[in-house]
Amino acid sequence: MSEVLSRYDASAATDRESWLNRMDEICEDSGYFEPLGARHWAFFADEGTTLLVTFEEISAIRALPGQMPLGTTLAAEKGWSHLCLISDGETWYRDPRVWRYFDRLVDDAFFEDFDRVVFYGAGAGGYAACAYSVCAPGATVLALSPRATLAPEIANWDRRHLAQRRHDFSSRYGYAPDMIEGTGEVFVIYDPRQDLDAMHAALFTRPHVHKLRTRFLGDRQEPALQALGLLPEMIRMAGDGALTPAAFARAWRRRRVFGPYLKAILAHAAETGHPDRERMICRSVVSRVNAPRFRRRLAELESPTVP
Repeated sequence: MSEVLSRYDASAATDRESWLNRMDEICEDSGYFEPLGARHWAFFADEGTTLLVTFEEISAIRALPGQMPLGTTLAAEKGWSHLCLISDGETWYRDPRVWRYFDRLVDDAFFEDFDRVVFYGAGAGGYAACAYSVCAPGATVLALSPRATLAPEIANWDRRHLAQRRHDFSSRYGYAPDMIEGTGEVFVIYDPRQDLDAMHAALFTRPHVHKLRTRFLGDRQEPALQALGLLPEMIRMAGDGALTPAAFARAWRRRRVFGPYLKAILAHAAETGHPDRERMICRSVVSRVNAPRFRRRLAELESPTVP
């Protein structure tokens, strides 16, 4: 396995051109690296009978230590194949050349070569993971804070991506909730306290869609779940057919020792004027972890001068 992992390393790349060349070299033996127009690429590593499909941005990939897609290491560790659709900026993967690429995969019965297929993405990538999952009937989809669409006639209440509304969300692979009709299980992960994300999640309501709520993680779901170690675990479970709402609930208990989460719930209790809740949170935290900040706040709350 170490030999396989060592092959997936582009850390020596110093600029985009050298990075693109390195990605092409990596795929020479088992896969391909194919440009799809000027702002998209398809990276495919053929390693096993489970396929992980991810949607990632080039800037985020190049910011990682090995300058490889997030899904590559996970797939290599498990002996899975990996297909990564890479975008240059917020394209939302709305490009006819990307549509034609997936059309070609369907025509070639590409997805039928795998025993299990998992689509993963976050934000714009979560939208794309849902939208293109239609190409692999029965696939599992794991989407973090996915948008259903940016089409103003449907989502005019979401004004976070105004410039990206110019993309065509009404034709091929357009409305993501419609595209998941033929999938297997779909897991939508979002923070219900983020109103716009919750409104998009509501549009995905289907019998086979599981909504996994991660309160207090805010709009940075992916880095938070990575820091918790939950993201790779969920992807592995999805690839092994073991991801369920109950399995996620057990893993989600890990938040009880996650600093940013604990600070967020304490701040919320303070902002909403609930000192008793603050005391309860602080007592719970200091009983489990070494948390000087929570210990100091507990002392303040239990002081006779504090109501």
